[in-house]
Amino acid sequence: MGLLKEFKEFAVKGNVIDLAVGVIIGAAFNKIVSSLVSDVLMPPLGLLIGKMDFKDYKILLKPAKPMRVEK
Repeated sequence: MGLLKEFKEFAVKGNVIDLAVGVIIGAAFNKIVSSLVSDVLMPPLGLLIGKMDFKDYKILLKPAKPMRVEK
């Protein structure tokens, strides 16, 4: 019951509004950074490298090994 009591105290203090504002600002910042990278940075970089399209470009760091299940 301590967790529920602490949450009620947190909600009553008005911190819920601060939390909601933080979530909204974080989501907006995520969209801005994502758009900046995909629309501004990557097209010129792709042209410099040789008209490479990064949408389908993948680097395999380590091949996957099938897991053995012992019975």
